[in-house]
Amino acid sequence: MKKSRFTESQIFAILKEGESGVMTVPDLCRKHNVGQSTYYKWKAKYGGMEQSELKRMKELEEENAKLKKMFADVSLQNVALKDIIEKSCKASGAQGIGAVCGNSSWSWRCAGV
Repeated sequence: MKKSRFTESQIFAILKEGESGVMTVPDLCRKHNVGQSTYYKWKAKYGGMEQSELKRMKELEEENAKLKKMFADVSLQNVALKDIIEKSCKASGAQGIGAVCGNSSWSWRCAGV
């Protein structure tokens, strides 16, 4: 995704300037060298927000990104562990997880623990 050349606080200031009604939207966009479609996208995303809400939204987006990364890591670990158990069961002569590994202690016998 392309990085914006405006920070969120600058976007917030431009939107506040537009809400004041001193300039029309086309003039405001020309002044800041921004397309009108960009202005309206910003207005849809940030319109009606206060500065504190903007900061909180940024924090939540960062937290969400961290959680998504953690979930991806745990999912990869889960797949890797399943592969190890499956290989261990096949090496011990079991017919997959459903045969010898079908009882409640399958992880202990098949994983060699």
